[in-house]
Amino acid sequence: MSEPIRNKKLVDLAGAPTPQNTPSQTAPISSHAQEPSVASIQEEDLDHVAAASLFAKNPKLLSMIEGKLGTLVGRSSGYIESLPAPVRRRVAGLKGLQKQHTKLEAQLQEEVLQLEKKYFAKFTPLYEKRAKVVNGVEEPSEEEIQAGKEDEDEEGKDAAANADEKASEKAETTKGIPEFWLSAMKNQVSLAELITDRDEAALKHLTDIRMEYLDRPGFRLIFQFEDNEYFTNKTIKKTYFYQEENGYGGDFIYDHAEGDKIEWKPGKDLTVRVESKKQRNKTTKQTRVVKKTVPTDSFFNFFSPPKPPTDNEDAASDIEDRLELDYQLGEDMKEKIIPRAIDWFTGEALQYEELEDPDDGDYDDEDEDEDEDNDLSDDRDDDEESEDEVGTSISCDPSQILTLQQDDNSKPKQEAAECKQS
Repeated sequence: MSEPIRNKKLVDLAGAPTPQNTPSQTAPISSHAQEPSVASIQEEDLDHVAAASLFAKNPKLLSMIEGKLGTLVGRSSGYIESLPAPVRRRVAGLKGLQKQHTKLEAQLQEEVLQLEKKYFAKFTPLYEKRAKVVNGVEEPSEEEIQAGKEDEDEEGKDAAANADEKASEKAETTKGIPEFWLSAMKNQVSLAELITDRDEAALKHLTDIRMEYLDRPGFRLIFQFEDNEYFTNKTIKKTYFYQEENGYGGDFIYDHAEGDKIEWKPGKDLTVRVESKKQRNKTTKQTRVVKKTVPTDSFFNFFSPPKPPTDNEDAASDIEDRLELDYQLGEDMKEKIIPRAIDWFTGEALQYEELEDPDDGDYDDEDEDEDEDNDLSDDRDDDEESEDEVGTSISCDPSQILTLQQDDNSKPKQEAAECKQS
């Protein structure tokens, strides 16, 4: 699949001024029209809070308005119909060519999927050997060890040699690579955000993560666990299904996901927490403790994916966002963690991740900041000179701009807010 698979509905289409939706005639402008002045332009006095309250109290009204607006999306402005008949025939012909192109795109995506399956079959023996090494069932060959050491720099080799000497006593009792999958997932940002401290104790028993393709478009993630104190499942699966029909451009479209039910042992459910609350009897004045289980954050909520929204659901946009996030987590497992688990375990994969800093837009270059500081300093100097002239001391935030006017009695009038005179 060459592009990310989305589940968004195309309901908000951009209304760019193209011939399709540009009026054929311009709006008439009177030759006697006067250029508006600043005084003649007034902002409409709209009570947005009242409007929001009205829609909140009348969800059917809001739904009806949204439905009416939705019917306008994609409707022709009449431009195409106004074209001469020969031009309309040529437009229809181009649409026919586009349909042929769409069919070829669908064939391309299908062939790409088959190629992925072909090479996945070649990857599978490597994944199986990896699982045996991780769980201490088998040791890597000397050839494999030497090939892996070729990537280490001199500093890394020296550190490894020192570590070997210190850990020589524990080497005989250590089995495989402890906490391999937990460490790999914690190094992947999107997955690390899901893992709580409580989850880690259970995820230490994770022995392997596998993937398999479905007969229909889609894939399945398989999490394999050893015996543990939290649940009885040996494997927990999550399956991602695509829609039968391809989307625009031939891409597969994500439809929904289904996860296995986790058979929690008594009192070990990590997806809930117990809240205790004291209650006092009004008559007898006796108190009692009431315990209630409430949902809580946990990695294991990953196996209870959100359901696609219905047309009448109010929180449809929120569910759409959750569906997209859920699918992205599955893609991260499929495309990042499983193929390159050792790179995520060591942290080497992080150097290839494109991390976006959401606060980048809040900072400017230092030169610009210095210029602004100089400007503020000049403003403060000017203000101090004005204060000396009128004999009044004014204390303000440096970011505020003061406008001082001197009346007949030589008393300053300040128009900036939050300024104090002393």
